[in-house]
Amino acid sequence: MTALAPRACIFLREPLLALAVSIALAAPHAFGQSSSQQVRTNPTVAHAPLPDPVFEVAAIHQNVSDQSGRSHIVSSPADGHFLTINASLQSIVRWAFAMTETRILGGPGWISSTKFDIDAKAEASVDAQLQGLSPDEGRAEKQRMVQALLADRFKLATHTETRELPIYELVVAKGGAKLGARQENGTTVNTRRGQIEVQGSNSVALLGEELAKIVGRVVVDKTAIDGRYSLILKWTPDDAAGSGIDRPPGLNATAGGSPAADSGPSIFAALQEQLGLKLESARGPVKVLVIDHIEMPSEN
Repeated sequence: MTALAPRACIFLREPLLALAVSIALAAPHAFGQSSSQQVRTNPTVAHAPLPDPVFEVAAIHQNVSDQSGRSHIVSSPADGHFLTINASLQSIVRWAFAMTETRILGGPGWISSTKFDIDAKAEASVDAQLQGLSPDEGRAEKQRMVQALLADRFKLATHTETRELPIYELVVAKGGAKLGARQENGTTVNTRRGQIEVQGSNSVALLGEELAKIVGRVVVDKTAIDGRYSLILKWTPDDAAGSGIDRPPGLNATAGGSPAADSGPSIFAALQEQLGLKLESARGPVKVLVIDHIEMPSEN
């Protein structure tokens, strides 16, 4: 287990995907050290400067025994513990930077083939610090902690840039949208395997953001539908979702490319059947994360 030194805090309010990250340029004795020496304040305690949360210790080992193909990333936004089991570095980078796999470019082949077990823990004071944040803020803080861990132990250096890539445009299908009555109050965003539930201001745009996480491409809302609706989409997950692969609506392919027996609708077909909306392939500007440098991890 390696003790990890504290670092100065930079609290960035911009969305994570819009950040240009080059963490490996950090000072060698601290994660993400900044020359500005800024500090973050806890929103629950006015004018109280707090150190940026970091992992105190982190054990990293290659997993060479688990051939099941299953992997896990375990992290709560309310504590300073981060755990991976049989996870590729690509999946860990994807989690840390909130990027889909198709938007992470570069790096050697082993980042997807070599699997790692990581057990990183912060001091107890970090738990209290994270518990004072909202779940979204806590998750973003944990992501920055993991970014710093990757920079320190894997020498990860990245940058973001915009490239012209395949995207999906969310449009109204033939026959019109099937969104139901407008809703007055409440906000819901709940995505789990095979189901998306959203409600809130500009509900269709919220739906597009959740769809992007599933289909692996940026989804641009072209419906021109605003307003608050209660939208529920249910489908049968398949291996194409999240890969950025086009698949004809209604086709959940088997190995031979034919529809799977007794399968439910694909996400493309369900979207059209249940909500009267459609995903159309297009090309457009997409922010991507480019891996400039990465190494096998340092010893514990």
